[in-house]
Amino acid sequence: MIERKAMGRASPLLFVLLVLGFFFATYNLVTMMMQNRYVGKWTDVGSDREVFIDPVIERPEDAKKSTNVKMPFHVALTATDAPYSKWQCRIMYYWYKQKKELPGSDMGGFTRILHSGKPDNLMDEIPTFVVDPLPAGLDRGYVVLNRPWAFVQWLEKATIKEEYILMAEPDHVFVNPLPNLAHGEYPAAFPFFYIKPAENEETVRKYYPAEKGPVTNVDPIGNSPVIIKKEMLEKIAPTWMNVSLQMKNDQETDKTFGWVLEMYAYAVASALHGVQHILRKDFMLQPPWDLEIGKKFIIHYTYGCDYNLKGELTYGKIGEWRFDKRSHLRGPPPKNIPLPPPGVPESVVTLVKMVNEATANIPNWDT
Repeated sequence: MIERKAMGRASPLLFVLLVLGFFFATYNLVTMMMQNRYVGKWTDVGSDREVFIDPVIERPEDAKKSTNVKMPFHVALTATDAPYSKWQCRIMYYWYKQKKELPGSDMGGFTRILHSGKPDNLMDEIPTFVVDPLPAGLDRGYVVLNRPWAFVQWLEKATIKEEYILMAEPDHVFVNPLPNLAHGEYPAAFPFFYIKPAENEETVRKYYPAEKGPVTNVDPIGNSPVIIKKEMLEKIAPTWMNVSLQMKNDQETDKTFGWVLEMYAYAVASALHGVQHILRKDFMLQPPWDLEIGKKFIIHYTYGCDYNLKGELTYGKIGEWRFDKRSHLRGPPPKNIPLPPPGVPESVVTLVKMVNEATANIPNWDT
């Protein structure tokens, strides 16, 4: 009788324990399922930024890095000693210095990889590593073909303390502090709408044969902007260089890919090494097509911005107001460029203001 009463008193407690056990088991199972299924996009811990994952790559488990953990990356951009390249590098480096130490930044050191083969007059202003250009005539006038060869030399010869590298370009402006968007073995890259491996499968297959995998393994990217582990780039860079040269030497490929040939070469080289990228649409914006800054990180001013005085875009036709980097091939743009007329998008206005601030503060800008 005593034993039966004791059991009777214990049964509600036992019932509660069973319910709690079932609850936690179910919760853990659901959590595990959510963590391991492909959801297409997810939100970075500590922010509200959506991260778009390459369809072939599932969410990496180490993606939940603490926002307090610093994962510095080295900023590297290849450049020539032409005036057109120099003034862009000066503005780029100015904004790197302004954003480097701000909260949320993982920017580490900075190197301009100068592939002219000789020092220039910016050596004291911008940290620079001089490498050799390709042998004369090998690039056939396609100067960006020197980019992979420059990275091969720099990675072999330079001392780079950071574990990660951001491959950037002179016409990039840091508009917000840039965190390390890569996650472990998964580099981060910006997806370009005009890089279409699937639509150019016949050409891509010359360099990425079917036995290597589906053509979707070739990401719709170029080498920049990309944040990648240094050791991974050391493996990819020689392949990237060789594929670039092979593509340039093939007339059909050269005609098909044109000015983005070297971008396709990087995408193919990465796929050949089994490397795929997390695709970050918030990595970069490109005026005049992207209208707002938002929480994006880099302004890429590769396109001309032409507007009439009503603030209407006149792309393809020189506007009554314009800002186009190609208007300044022989020397830097003037200080204090007039702001665009009312109605022009925030992205263009911000770009001009940032260019003006840089040119007002960089010593000896006009020279």
